[in-house]
Amino acid sequence: MTDVQRYARDCFRGVTSDRLGVELEFLVFDADNPVLPVPIARIAGALPVLTGGSRVTFEPGGQLELSAPPDVLPVAVARLTADVDAVRLALARAGLRLGGRGLDTLRPAVRQLREPRYEAMAAFLERPHGLTMMCSTASIQVNLDFGADPRARWERAHALGPVLVAAFANSPFDGWASGRQAVWGRLDPSRTAPVARDFDGRGDPVGDWARYLLDARLMLVRGSGGLRPVLDGSAFRDFARVAGRPPGEADLAYHATTLFPPVRPRGWLEVRYLDAQGAAEWPVCVAVVHALVTDDRAAAIAMEAARPVAHRWADAARLGLADPGLRRSASACFRAAAEALPRLGAEPALVARVRAFASRHIESGRSPAADQMEEILA
Repeated sequence: MTDVQRYARDCFRGVTSDRLGVELEFLVFDADNPVLPVPIARIAGALPVLTGGSRVTFEPGGQLELSAPPDVLPVAVARLTADVDAVRLALARAGLRLGGRGLDTLRPAVRQLREPRYEAMAAFLERPHGLTMMCSTASIQVNLDFGADPRARWERAHALGPVLVAAFANSPFDGWASGRQAVWGRLDPSRTAPVARDFDGRGDPVGDWARYLLDARLMLVRGSGGLRPVLDGSAFRDFARVAGRPPGEADLAYHATTLFPPVRPRGWLEVRYLDAQGAAEWPVCVAVVHALVTDDRAAAIAMEAARPVAHRWADAARLGLADPGLRRSASACFRAAAEALPRLGAEPALVARVRAFASRHIESGRSPAADQMEEILA
């Protein structure tokens, strides 16, 4: 077994529990003049102590990220809700507000963080989409345990991707329901394309991930002079030639952190394809993803509904739920999720919010982006 295969195998060796971890990114705006840039120092200075245990970090453009510790669904949602509410109120007192969409269309992309990693990333990714991705996008990342059958959850997270992208499309721009997905889709496809392509239960997740790691373009190499971007199109399999030495395990692990597929294995599942939502809507997004990937009964229904649209990533991002096929699949998936959530310990209020979201957006065929478009045109 090669080092890459061994590393790939270890990425699927997670615990068999059903914990949920959530990372929320928010664009932050000046409440009185939203076209003004907001320095990270101003945001950080206004933040309260977070009793729910969320870790605070910032993305290169100043996007605020709250990362909740993993726990069972009701506990994870309750703790993160408390932290989001505390942040929202504290920022309001400082004249700031949390954004409720996945793409900043009001302000130019300006990078605030200058760490070597971001310097190398900026040099590697082509403008303007690389800078926009780094500085003007916001997402929800849902982290899930692999459970007893990692392959099943891996395939579910991929196959359901287009349906969930359409259902939660929340960044309208230039004719796209999910402008954030459009930006990501225009980046280097060797690191942003889906890893899994087959969902028949007979796939090879470890082999697929190992090949993805080897074939993805090498973004940077680390040496005595720091991080050096690699701009000649070399893949990771060319590392020895580019760096003048064979890659070590640390090089491979770091390379993996520069890959941004819609679903990424790291000893758990990272579901990375969801637009940021408002402070009131993100629990719906998290609950639906958790239910459809981890509950076997809900997953069986959802997978059957999603198969006809399982490869329609671009259509989902462009059209959202205006596409009839995606809307039909989303309708079946949301019904399955709502029925599964009580089995997963969800509070009745959360189940009610999922049903209300489905009534407003799914059954009407109106992604959240549609409401925003009407506001823009009004």
